[in-house]
Amino acid sequence: MTESMNWHSRTTRAVVFDLDGVLVDSFEVMRQAFTVAYAEVVGDGPAPFEEYNRHQGRYFPDIMRIMGLPQEMEEPFVRESYRLAHQVPLFAGVVELLGELRGRGIRMSVATGKSGPRARSLLSSLGVRDFFDHVIGSDEVERPKPAPDIVKLALSLMGVEPGEALMVGDAVTDLTSARGAGVAAVAAVWADVEEAELAAAGPDAILRHPSELLALLPVLDTV
Repeated sequence: MTESMNWHSRTTRAVVFDLDGVLVDSFEVMRQAFTVAYAEVVGDGPAPFEEYNRHQGRYFPDIMRIMGLPQEMEEPFVRESYRLAHQVPLFAGVVELLGELRGRGIRMSVATGKSGPRARSLLSSLGVRDFFDHVIGSDEVERPKPAPDIVKLALSLMGVEPGEALMVGDAVTDLTSARGAGVAAVAAVWADVEEAELAAAGPDAILRHPSELLALLPVLDTV
C-alpha cells in the first residue's frame, strides 16, 4: 500500500466502492458479453474489447458513444451479462473486508458503471448485497462517472459529508468522480489494471489487496 494522505488526521465513516474490478472479477464475463453483442449488432470481425476495457467505470451507452459503436449493442450485452452472471466471482478477501468494515461501524455503498438493477442482482446472487446501504447504478443519476453525481448521491443517501468518506475504484474515471465529489480517492490494483496509469492520476492511496483498506479506516464508536 502507498499513501499520500495523512489518514490519521481524518475520521472516515463511509466507503463508496466501485463494483467491477474492485468487488467482483467480471473481466471474462464482460469480454464474452461484449464479443456476443458485437457479433450480433456489428457483424464479423474481432470485437475491440481491449479498447472497451480502457473505458471501464463509465456507463455502457457512454462507452459506445466514445467508441463510435451502435447503442443497440446494449441489449445483447446486458442479456449476456445476466446469463453469465453466475460465472462472476468476488475477489479473494472481499467478504472478509466487508464483514470487518461492518464490524467497525463503517457505512458502505456501491457506485457503479453498471445499471442499478444489474448491480443489485449480481451482488444479491453473490450473497453480499446486504453489506451495502445503497447500490447505485449509472442509470440512476443524471450524469454518470467521471461526473461526481453518483458519489454525491451515495453520500447524501448515507448522510455522510465528503470529508468523512473515501471511494475505492480501479479506473481513472472512478478517481475523477471521487475527487469531483470532494471524497478521498483510493486506487485498487488487485485486478488486471494499469497501475502506472492510476498512479499518474494521483490517488490518495494505492491498495494491492482488499485487506489493505483496513489500515485507512478507524473502528468507530457506534454506541
